Amino acid sequence: MTIGEFGANDRYAHSDVAERSRREKAVALARYLWDRGIDSGELATMPAATRRKLARAADINPPSTDETWTVVAGLLDEKDAWAAGRAEETRPHRDEKILWVKPPVRPW
Repeated sequence: MTIGEFGANDRYAHSDVAERSRREKAVALARYLWDRGIDSGELATMPAATRRKLARAADINPPSTDETWTVVAGLLDEKDAWAAGRAEETRPHRDEKILWVKPPVRPW
């Protein structure tokens, strides 16, 4: 990659098109995570390799930056606040949470 190409990539990363693409990806990821009962705190502690696997499971190309994951966490917080107290907002795949977020191991 030449210096000129790097500059072009950097300009794209901060363009309106990139921002819109990042937002669309974040919304799709947040929807997938919310359906499985994964919250922003759990997402924050999730290793990068697990987040990449999770994105692939959602049929989404894994985000290359943490910016997208930060947007996902914000969307999850917004959805949690909105859904609080709404019984009709069920999470259809909550049973899949165990695949991504392991409960703490209790000592004997």
